[in-house]
Amino acid sequence: MAWYGNGGWDYYPPYVSVAHKKAYGALALAKLLKKSKRTAEPVVLAHRKRQLATTFWGQAWADNLERYADLANRLPRGRTYLRNGSVLDLTIARGKVEAYVAGSELYRVTIGIAPIAKTRWRRLLRGELTDDVLAALTHAKDGLFPEPREMTLDCSCPDSASVCKHVASVLYGVGIRLDARPDLFFTLRQVDQAQLISSATAGAVSRARPAAGKRIAADRLSAVFGVELEDALPVRTSRAAGPSRPSKRRSSRVSDPRR
Repeated sequence: MAWYGNGGWDYYPPYVSVAHKKAYGALALAKLLKKSKRTAEPVVLAHRKRQLATTFWGQAWADNLERYADLANRLPRGRTYLRNGSVLDLTIARGKVEAYVAGSELYRVTIGIAPIAKTRWRRLLRGELTDDVLAALTHAKDGLFPEPREMTLDCSCPDSASVCKHVASVLYGVGIRLDARPDLFFTLRQVDQAQLISSATAGAVSRARPAAGKRIAADRLSAVFGVELEDALPVRTSRAAGPSRPSKRRSSRVSDPRR
């Protein structure tokens, strides 16, 4: 115990190592996942460089996060949790990220991502991209990455902050997932990757603004999308309605610093 200074005592809990927290969390997670008959999918860093993500999609995701003013104070703690292996499970589905993070207890994190606006998606498909497809895809307003108002964040921990360290670690963990599986980004944003690839390979990306630059090279697009372009599917003509927003026990929105 420690002296509080107001005539009483205040209790400080004993230090618990990261290794102990992870071991406890892994046991708790194994019990949870046993019911669903699946194994945990931890986020594992393949390198120890200062830069977490290494590919276009992973780094672009991290860069997008760091534009958000409300995340500034919490992102460093999130990186620490990610680096020490505290993100014990992370899965990406349509419009949703679910994860379990080891802390004082095992905490569940749920991140909802709204579907990309139809008008924005149509602009990208129409070819309103210049020669610099990378800049167009990552544009803060017109690109594919979610704006703050499109994100809902939820964690089972007692931290009352809008973005706790557990949520921050999962947000960064998504970028690591995208390094290995860039197709998961399109699953998360609920759009058809084949449509954008077909639009790009057809040369539509250069027709809207011919003066802005030349047609995007096929090998460059292959590197961006992580697939062989000749294997891309044709553009679909039907549109399937996206799922409704997932229900949340306690959620909070990240404010947009541009407002």
